[in-house]
This record gives sequence, structure tokens and C-alpha cells, in this order.
Amino acid sequence: MEAAFPELTAERRAATRLHPRRGTPTAQDSSVGGVLLWPADEPWPRCTVPHKRSSGYRISDVLREREILERAWRRDPRSGPNSEESEILAGFKRGRHAPHLADTDPIPMLAVAQLYRRDVPGLPHSEQGDLLQVFWCPFEKHGDSRHDLHVQLRWRHARDVVAPLEQQPAPEVVGRQELVPSPCVLHPEGIVEHPYFTVLPSSLQTRIDAWEGPEEDDAPQYIYDLSTAPGWKAGGYLAWRLTPPQSTPCLECSAELSPVLTLDEREWDPGTTSWIPLEDRPYADVMDANTPTWVSPGRGRLVIAACPNAAAHPLRLLTP
Repeated sequence: MEAAFPELTAERRAATRLHPRRGTPTAQDSSVGGVLLWPADEPWPRCTVPHKRSSGYRISDVLREREILERAWRRDPRSGPNSEESEILAGFKRGRHAPHLADTDPIPMLAVAQLYRRDVPGLPHSEQGDLLQVFWCPFEKHGDSRHDLHVQLRWRHARDVVAPLEQQPAPEVVGRQELVPSPCVLHPEGIVEHPYFTVLPSSLQTRIDAWEGPEEDDAPQYIYDLSTAPGWKAGGYLAWRLTPPQSTPCLECSAELSPVLTLDEREWDPGTTSWIPLEDRPYADVMDANTPTWVSPGRGRLVIAACPNAAAHPLRLLTP
């Protein structure tokens, strides 16, 4: 793209595709849904915002259901769970599973991800540490709409954790099953991205349209194949697929916020198959191959955007 349109060279931006794949990550690994490197003497993040927290899905049921389904579909890709497994699955229902919890009781936040700078060198705020840890409340009951997530980022220097926490806290109940990440090991890949098509000047959009030709000839398309990557990634550009491009100024200093982490329901979809890693192509049609984390925040994709000037400034959650 830069050879065809040299003005894009100045707009290139580094990103890291995380490529989560199911596994058993340790606290020493970059991961999604894994064990975090957390000091035993430091309080675990908790949600203290008043909202209903007694009803939902047992987190133990969510993880058990996935184990059963994955085993069943591996065993028999055509019919899946047998009658015994189906009976067990039928018992995993939403309900008031934690009646003892009041609306104001603090509840542990879910450990979503941790990223080591050695694996994701483009992480911002190097002065804050070499390890970024991501949490969210297991209920979408926040913000002005009362339907948003509450996310926290924690930075630390991994070398400072001399006595790690052995038993990681977790909430009893979650509002949606899709907020619980399945344990995944990451396989980071550094890439270069360019601005999303609708952000480009109209004259450049016209030239790219002419260069691409009609979509039906299967030629690469800038918007799907050559600008922003799908899936979980750190850094890079926003893909404004659901909403028009908008300014995202920091509430403290007015600097334009930049994406720290993009969490995506799918690693690829029918329009972005060119981004399927070579390692995954033999298994691309296997059930759940492109949804390894089982996470689907909001409308399927969530971007955590933060101020480039100060880690303490308020972050913003975007569903572009």
C-alpha cells in the first residue's frame, strides 16, 4: 500500500497481534484468562459500584460447560454432546445463584489479560512497568447507560513481585457468559497498520477505490485486507466498522487517546480471512477456531483507549 500510495508511509503505526490460542498459561506468560503475576500482599481489584450482582451465571458452570462442549465436538464434530452431556449442560442456567450478595458488596473483578512488554514491546508508559494487567467487572452495569463495562488497567514491574498470590480471586456469578475469558496462551506478532478507510482524506479514498477495482474480482481490499487487523491486538489503529470516526480526546489533557488493547469476539470473519495465520489455516473451519477466548464484550469488539501522556488519566472504552 505504501508503494502504491506513498502518503500512507507517514501514517504507518505499529501493532501487535496477540493470537490467543487455548492453553494453560502460567503467571510468567502473557495470556488471556490466565493466572496473573499478582503480589500476595496487594488487594485484588474489586468492583464497588452499586448494582445487582446476585443473579447471573455461576462462573464455575461457564467454564465447565465449555470443557464439555469442546470435548464433545472434538470427539464427534457432526453431532457434538451425547445425551448424558446434554443433560448436564441443561442444568447450567442463569439464576439467583448468589442471594447473599447485596448490591453494594464488593466483588472480585475478572482477570482478563496480562501482557509482558517483552512480548508486546509497543505498550505505552514504559515508566510504569513491564507488565500490564487488565480487569473488568463481571457485570455490564456501569456508565451513564448502566449497560457498560467497568475496566481497570494495572501496571507493575514484574521483578517487584517476590511473593506471588497463589489462589486468584474470582466472582461467584457473572452477568454474561461471554465476559469470562477462557485460558489462552498468546503468540505475539508485530505488524504495521494504516488508518481505517473512512478516516482517510476523501481524495485518497477515491484513488484507493480505483486501485482496488470491483470487490467481486477477489482482489485485496484496503478496508478488509490492508489496513487494520482483526482479532485481539495491542496498539495500532481503530477500525470504525460500526460507528462513524470520532475524536477521542483525553478528559484531563485533551490529547487524542490511542488504542492500548483491542478485544475481539473473532480472530477473523468471512471478510478478513486473508489475516488468518498460516499456522491456523489447516484448522480454520473447525468449530470455534476463530473464537478461542469465548469473549464477546459489548457488540463483539471493545477497544481500551488510554492517554499517551499519563497512565493515570481516565481511559475510555470504545465499540467502533
